Amino acid sequence: MSSLEMNKIGAAVLTAGVVAMTAGFVADLLFHKAPLAENAFMVAVADDTQTANVAEAPVEVSIAVLMASADAAAGQKSFKKCSACHTVENGGKDKVGPNLWNVVMGPHAHKEGYKYSGALTGMAAEPWSYEALNDFLTSPKAYAPGTKMSFGGLKKPEERANIIAYLRSLSDTPAPLPE
Repeated sequence: MSSLEMNKIGAAVLTAGVVAMTAGFVADLLFHKAPLAENAFMVAVADDTQTANVAEAPVEVSIAVLMASADAAAGQKSFKKCSACHTVENGGKDKVGPNLWNVVMGPHAHKEGYKYSGALTGMAAEPWSYEALNDFLTSPKAYAPGTKMSFGGLKKPEERANIIAYLRSLSDTPAPLPE
């Protein structure tokens, strides 16, 4: 194909685009669209919004019930998500996050020498109870606003319980299960 033919094809495509765009502008000028006073199609909606919301709400199971059937081996597998930032060996070094040996029922700032965020040092005297660990693993930022931990949280309650069961096993004397 010659250069002249390519120029003719290009000009034809550009002319068609300009004509289509101009036709759209002219149509908008000629026809004024008035907004509808009401919807053209009425959709009948049952007034059961309260019952629908109740049915959609997930049933919250207490951590004590979840811990009764938690699987520490499954928690160890799930903990791989956490191992990029935490170690679990007795006397293990800190990474981005503190070592988690003996964390269950220990104080929030349980690791000496680790520089915790102000959000967790403010809770230093409180223990990492099963409920606290569950809430923290659900959403660290919601549990401790201002925490340095960037992890988004775990949505599945069973997975959180399994990880807590695994963390519970990381102790010379594991904390008693909640009642």
